[in-house]
Amino acid sequence: MTAAPGSLPAPSPDVLAAFEAAKGFMPAHEGRALYAAAVEAGGLGLPLLEVGTYCGRSTVLLADAARRAGVTALTVDHHRGSEEQQPGWDYHDPETVDPELGVMDTLPAFRRTLHRAGLEEHVVALVGRSPQVAAFWNSPLGLVFVDGGHTDEHANADYEGWAPHVADGGLLVIHDVFPDPADEFTGQAPYRVYLRALESGAFTEVSVTDSLRVLRRTGTGIRGRG
Repeated sequence: MTAAPGSLPAPSPDVLAAFEAAKGFMPAHEGRALYAAAVEAGGLGLPLLEVGTYCGRSTVLLADAARRAGVTALTVDHHRGSEEQQPGWDYHDPETVDPELGVMDTLPAFRRTLHRAGLEEHVVALVGRSPQVAAFWNSPLGLVFVDGGHTDEHANADYEGWAPHVADGGLLVIHDVFPDPADEFTGQAPYRVYLRALESGAFTEVSVTDSLRVLRRTGTGIRGRG
C-alpha cells in the first residue's frame, strides 16, 4: 500500500539529488513521503526531529522542509553505527570507519552531506545516544522521525523517549516497519513500536508508503514516559 497523491509537496531536483547522493538506505519514494510529512508538520512552527542520522540522507529532506517552514531540523545519533552497520555485517561500509581509531564514525560523512546540500544552517546535530538526549529534552516537536536501532531495546527507547514530545496535531514517522516475521532482523522491532503507538490511543495512521508509516497525534496517551 502506497499513499502518494500528486498534490503532495515534493523536494526540488537539487534537494532530491543531494538525498540520492548521500550514503543511506531510504529509497526515493519513501523519502518523498517523509518530505511531504515534514513540510506538513513544519506548519506547526515547531522543530522537526529525527532519531538515527547515519550519513544524513534523510536529514537532507528534513532540513529542506525545515528551511521551507522557517523552523529547525534536529538529528540525534551517536555516529558509531547501529548493530547491523558494524564490521562483518551486511550493512557495513568500510568508508565510515575512523582510520585511526578503527571504529565507526559517520559524523564526517554527515557533515559533508549537509555541506554539499547547502543546508548546514538549518540543522542542529545532537551527537549522543538517543535515551540520554531525550532524558533532558522538554520542548514540543512538530515531527519525530524514528529511524534508529532495530532491536526492541533501541526501538522502544526511541519511542518512549521522543513520542511524548510530539505536539498535538504533530506527526510520528516510523521507518523500516515490516509486518512479516521473516523480517525479524530488519524491521520487526519498528513494526512492534508502530503497533504500540496505535494501541496507545495517542496516534492515528495518516499514510503508508512501503516501510514508512506516518501517524498523527490525535489523542492524549503516552504523556510522560512509557
